[in-house]
Amino acid sequence: MQTFISIVIALIIFGILVLIHEFGHFIVAKKNGVIVNEFSIGMGPRIFSHVAKSKTRYSIKLLPIGGSCAMLGEDEDNEEEGSLNSKSIWARMAIVFAGPLFNFLLAFFLALIVIGLKGADVSYVTQVDKNSAAYEAGLREGDRIVKYNGAFANIGREIYLEEYVNPLNGENISVTYIRDGEKNTIQYRPDTDKKYLVGMIYSPTDEEAEISQVTRGSAMSEAGVAVGDIVTEINGTKITTGKQLSDYIEANPFSEKEIHITIKRNNNLIPVTVTPQMQEVAQRGFLYNLARTKQSVAGTLKYSLIEVRYEITAVLKSLKMLVTGQVSANEISGPVGIVDIIGDTYTSTKSEGAAITILTLMNLAIMLSANLGVMNLLPIPALDGGRIFLYLVQIVTRRKIPKDKEGMIHFVGFIIMMALMLFLVFNDIRKLL
Repeated sequence: MQTFISIVIALIIFGILVLIHEFGHFIVAKKNGVIVNEFSIGMGPRIFSHVAKSKTRYSIKLLPIGGSCAMLGEDEDNEEEGSLNSKSIWARMAIVFAGPLFNFLLAFFLALIVIGLKGADVSYVTQVDKNSAAYEAGLREGDRIVKYNGAFANIGREIYLEEYVNPLNGENISVTYIRDGEKNTIQYRPDTDKKYLVGMIYSPTDEEAEISQVTRGSAMSEAGVAVGDIVTEINGTKITTGKQLSDYIEANPFSEKEIHITIKRNNNLIPVTVTPQMQEVAQRGFLYNLARTKQSVAGTLKYSLIEVRYEITAVLKSLKMLVTGQVSANEISGPVGIVDIIGDTYTSTKSEGAAITILTLMNLAIMLSANLGVMNLLPIPALDGGRIFLYLVQIVTRRKIPKDKEGMIHFVGFIIMMALMLFLVFNDIRKLL
């Protein structure tokens, strides 16, 4: 029953994301006078359809995944009046770009709701170690951080993301902050300390202690712990949130002694025993806010935009980590993995009431919508970004690409995308098992 509910929720979320994406193509195509033959929700055979006066067929199809906006002459050498190819190349680019754009707009709209009701995790300094280099450089409690090591840092998660992608290694730290309306930038070399570590990264928030990264070759990696696992107990102490885990480790620093940890994976509790490893660690010297606080109307608008920027940046940085080998393909979730994440999110929040559950799922939808927008803009054949790239090639070369060649390019891209999708599905299933 739980799995069924997870699948239904996932299909609803995916359906909305795809519907908005295709509606973006649809509305801009209509505005540019392109005839839309069919606008459909789902794939496969039609179970309902209606032909409007505009001659556009609106359809609902059997399989509730995906959707389409089929335009006249989209994949043909058809330049008759009303066809896609009869329009200027700039109009065609606008139509193609509209899909990802509407996903970003959806993410912004959802962010307005979530931040309007729950607030934003404004990045300000909550504590500075008086014996640290950060304190000597002038950083103080209450300073509002806006940049961290050159990256935007208007919300706490942006600092967390930057350190996740570029862990501290002893090199200078740069912090730009605002105090009493004045912007200041400091640089300092972080203090270093030798610590026993197990090799896991998690977010010290009031949500579950979900592991976001496992260091290769670390004690946790050797014990078989994976990204997405949730710490529920450590040395006999129950853990329900990331903050509780952080507080426990701070009060009970790791040593050379074995640590007994219980993790939750797919609602199964798995005990693991790890021996911490001694490592040299760079100390930031300060703590920053990750808790959400309510904002004014102007603040809600501002931080909703920042939320979308954060999600887009997270996708781009994750792709960079994948390309550079900082993360493996096994750490990427495909459709099955996303359904599992949605299911875990629903399970962990349903006891807190419908309002909290819906807001948490909305927050997840913000991330997925921004992901869909970014991924579709990648210059890969068969994706919107691939089409835009070919249009740019035509603009630069001033030569039209024959439709048969363009079709072949997109077909090859489609085959590659399907192969990648199959890999992700099988990889998700393997991780679930």
